Amino acid sequence: MAPPKKDTEALTLRLGREMIEAIDALRRDQPDIPTRPEMVRRILQAWIEEHPPKV
Repeated sequence: MAPPKKDTEALTLRLGREMIEAIDALRRDQPDIPTRPEMVRRILQAWIEEHPPKV
């Protein structure tokens, strides 16, 4: 999956080494081995789907 190109905003985020290593381990389990930013997007999307915002 390519990153979204429309109506987006950059987000700078610092993560500890353990978190980065965990993200990298999850990436390796994916058939397409996504980039770190793409893996973070997937993790966030899955979390949002499990915990929909109350609007």
